[in-house]
Amino acid sequence: MTIILETNRLVLREFVSDDLFTFFRLVSDPEITRYTGDGGKTLEEAKQGMEQRLFRDYQKHGYGRWAVVYKPTGKVIGFAGLKYLDDVNETDLGFRLFKEHWGQGLATEACQPILAYGFDVLELNRIIAIADVDNKASIRVLEKLGFKSEKFTTYLGHHVAWYGHQPEKRPH
Repeated sequence: MTIILETNRLVLREFVSDDLFTFFRLVSDPEITRYTGDGGKTLEEAKQGMEQRLFRDYQKHGYGRWAVVYKPTGKVIGFAGLKYLDDVNETDLGFRLFKEHWGQGLATEACQPILAYGFDVLELNRIIAIADVDNKASIRVLEKLGFKSEKFTTYLGHHVAWYGHQPEKRPH
């Protein structure tokens, strides 16, 4: 199990095969996937998603969506991380938590070090984030993280708010 980052309350690590049932819950709960357009997955589809997207992204890009582990319980409570989107040639920040962990600042807490990792370790010049225009909670998180609204557009059949973030200029 590869730990990537750690915060006061969270550990971000690569998903492993043993996380299948938790991952399945994240991608099949209609309330969690209301704005993502990828809900209603079967267990087999979730397994294929882990193998063909998560694990492949780790191998191909060295990063991906990581399991978010809540330290007080040691349980996976969601995912957060970066994903390279071939269709737009950009790296996207994404996150998803179980409902009982919404509204506690955990998405922001997980994503702040992910952004730093993306800029400082991976040396990305830019990170985007795409949120359904009606997903006000996710948009608030993105704005807290310093993302700037760039456009409203249609992406994968959804009306979305498209955000961009670039590393802060540091003196040499």
